[in-house]
Amino acid sequence: MSETKLDENWERDILRDLAFATITEQRRARRWRIFFILLFFIYLFVTLLIFVEPDWLSGDEDAGKKHTALVEVQGIIAADTQASADKIVTSLRRAFKDEKTAGVIIRINSPGGSPVQAGYINDEIKRLREKYPNIPVYAVATDMCTSGGYYIAAAADEIYADKATIIGSIGVLMDGFGFVGAMEKLGVERRLLTAGENKGFLDPFSPMKEEDLAHIKNVLKDVHDQFVTVVKQGREKSLTEKGKLELLDNPELFSGLLWTGEQAMELGLVDALGSSSYIAREIIKAEKIKDFTSKQNYLDRFAERLGATMAKTLAQQLKLNSATLQ
Repeated sequence: MSETKLDENWERDILRDLAFATITEQRRARRWRIFFILLFFIYLFVTLLIFVEPDWLSGDEDAGKKHTALVEVQGIIAADTQASADKIVTSLRRAFKDEKTAGVIIRINSPGGSPVQAGYINDEIKRLREKYPNIPVYAVATDMCTSGGYYIAAAADEIYADKATIIGSIGVLMDGFGFVGAMEKLGVERRLLTAGENKGFLDPFSPMKEEDLAHIKNVLKDVHDQFVTVVKQGREKSLTEKGKLELLDNPELFSGLLWTGEQAMELGLVDALGSSSYIAREIIKAEKIKDFTSKQNYLDRFAERLGATMAKTLAQQLKLNSATLQ
C-alpha cells in the first residue's frame, strides 16, 4: 500500500512540476511579448515625432531665425498623384502661413500633366503672393520643367534652373489611334449607337470627320492660348525689370519646343542659373531650408505595406490551397 501511494505522489509531483514549468514559461513569453510591443510603439512614437518636427533633435540654436520654405512638385501633375493640386496647394498654404518663412522655393521636376491641376496651383500661387506680399516666391527647375510644370513655374517671381535642365514644351497635346483600316482588313463591322449626333465624337473605330477635327483643334487652341497668356503674365514683371520684355514676342517660345536651362535663360523663360541652396543662401538670405511638401505619413505607408503583405500572403495561400485541391 505504501509503495502504491508513493507511486501516486510521484506522478502527482511530476504533473505539478510540469504545470508550474508551463505556467512559468507562458508568463516569461508574455513578458517578452509585452516588452517587444512596448519597444515597437516607443520606436514608432519617436519616428513619428522626428517626422512631424525634424528640428526636434537639433536643439534651439536656430530658434527665432527665419528659414526658406520648400515645396516640391515631383512627377506627373494629376489629381491622383503626389503632384496633385490638393497636395501642392496645401503645402504652399502651410509654407506661407509659417511666421518664420522668409521666402518660398517651389522646386519642380515634372514633365507636366493636367492643365486643370497646374492651373489650380498657378492661381493659388498668385493668390498667396498677393496675401503675403513680403514673401518672395522662386521656382527652381531641376531635371525637367516642361508643359504643366512650367505652367506652375510661371507664377513665381523668378525662375531658376540648371544649365542642363530641360525647359519648355509650352503647348497642348491630344493623341490617339485610328483602327478603321485594320477593321476593314479583318472584316469587322463597327456598330456605334448614340443619343446625340456628336456623342461618338473622335471614335477611333470610325472614320475621322472634318468637322470633328476642326472642333478639337479649336479646343486645343483655346487651351494653348490660356497657357500662353499665363506664361506672358507670369514673366512680364521679371522681364520688364531686365529690359527684355520683347523676348515674349518670340512665337517659338509657345510652339512646344524644348530647351536647355542655358538656352531658356537667353530666351527669357528662365531668369538665371541656380540651385535651391543657392537661392536660400544668396537670394532669400535664409540658408536653412524647411520642407513643407505634403508627404504620405508613416502610418499610411505602414498600412499600405501591411495591406500589400496581407494580400500577397493571401494570394500565396489561395494558390497553395488550389494546388493541394488539384
